[in-house]
Amino acid sequence: MIARIHGEIAARNPDSLIVDVNGVGYLVYAPAGVIARAKIAAEVTLHTCLVVREDAMTLYGFTDAQEQRLFQTLIAVNGVGPKVALALLSILKADELSYAIASGNAAALARAPGVGQKLASRIVLDLRDKLTTAAPIGVPGVESEEVVAALMGLGYSQAEAADAVARSDLPSDAPIEEKVRLALAHFARTRAD
Repeated sequence: MIARIHGEIAARNPDSLIVDVNGVGYLVYAPAGVIARAKIAAEVTLHTCLVVREDAMTLYGFTDAQEQRLFQTLIAVNGVGPKVALALLSILKADELSYAIASGNAAALARAPGVGQKLASRIVLDLRDKLTTAAPIGVPGVESEEVVAALMGLGYSQAEAADAVARSDLPSDAPIEEKVRLALAHFARTRAD
């Protein structure tokens, strides 16, 4: 099994990279964030997962071991293949995805291409107890989970909502509506800058 590769990025495609390792070009499929950060001729180290099927051997690459492990955990769920797992890791960072699953937020998962509400619910059901419930960095505490959920209901991504909550001064004794209003004010301030 190929667990990690280090080499120079020879080509960048919408869903994959070609990594040159001592003259051998490896085709590595990766989440959108990995592809976006990739620069041609730059050195890269990727944690990888080799998926062997009857008709293909496909290599998937990730920036860190946590993302790699989460990918492997996701593809173990019935109905979740590598493409769906990559789609999930493309819309949410690994810690955000783990938190969404552990907290039962199937709606956040259903936003990924190829993931409907039914599959998102199955992923949450199968993995909820296997993943950490620790809030991702930027979410100040469990009491803010409702504010993040409300902002996501208004169309913001989980990362945007968590960032707004973290950067807003939310009084702990304020009603949820006031906290949401203050978090929305953060978006208005950032757009004005």
